[in-house]
Amino acid sequence: MPISTNAGGLNFEVLVSEQGAASQVPALQRFEARDGTALAYRHYPSESPTALIVLHGSGTDSKYLATFAQALADAGAAAVYTPDIRGHGPSPQRRGDIDYIHQLEDDLADFIYHIKTENSAISRLVVGGHSSGGGLAIRFAGGEYGHLASAYLLLAPYLGHDAPTVRNNSGGWAEPSVAKIIALSLLNRLGVKGLNGVTVLRFNLPPEYRDGSETLAYSYRLMTGFNPSNYPDDLRSINVPSLFLTGAEDEAFFADRFESTVRPHVPDAEVTTVPGTSHLGLLVNEEGTEIVRQWLQARSRTSSMCTFENS
Repeated sequence: MPISTNAGGLNFEVLVSEQGAASQVPALQRFEARDGTALAYRHYPSESPTALIVLHGSGTDSKYLATFAQALADAGAAAVYTPDIRGHGPSPQRRGDIDYIHQLEDDLADFIYHIKTENSAISRLVVGGHSSGGGLAIRFAGGEYGHLASAYLLLAPYLGHDAPTVRNNSGGWAEPSVAKIIALSLLNRLGVKGLNGVTVLRFNLPPEYRDGSETLAYSYRLMTGFNPSNYPDDLRSINVPSLFLTGAEDEAFFADRFESTVRPHVPDAEVTTVPGTSHLGLLVNEEGTEIVRQWLQARSRTSSMCTFENS
């Protein structure tokens, strides 16, 4: 699969057919978070007793996950749920911002409760994510709600700016305001959080791929809450089955470094690379989807995956 040389650093062409098939993407549904905000998600039903939440990456929303989610649901591997993370989507309350750093974790815990309430047939819950969404899933694993997941699916996950897996500025996709980030980090350590709404991160989405629903800038609190808190510590908290899947031609991350980076912290993790696949192509690649399908169905047949009811 050819790698794009556009200013955004990522090959968005692989998702063009997905954008063209937008009418086939499930309509947005809503659930109520603890602060009363109605947050959006898409649901891909299946008779499987496994629910899979897939968190989207930075700058976009859940729509680009449709091909991947629908394939897994059609195969009976899982009922798939793809939320629009707070601050993202067609009509967020405040685009590119949240109220406090840990709010996305709280939202995800509330969403899990919503799934459990709405679908009593679900007995297993897998938390997954792509790119920054994978980073949020890892943060979730290391936080107070990590026990709610029966397994973790990390698709080319963002481990943090200091991780050896990350290319400079994620291959040109991200433009961080480094001086602001350092200053705000120091202020937060001193307990000063009043400036956390300042914009510190921008994304290079080429104009031809914009439709008005993109989120091209993040506040400090959204950027921080969307990333692992501390990737070695968060990874060490994963004590349930986990799959780390990357594309060999990933433009944002070094796919060949995930094994050596993840294994010391998660010895039992499955770490797999799909040949000839880019960062975004991983979500529409049939081989990658088949690997995930087999992993989900194998986990559902083992007793090592804890049940939803006992979470």
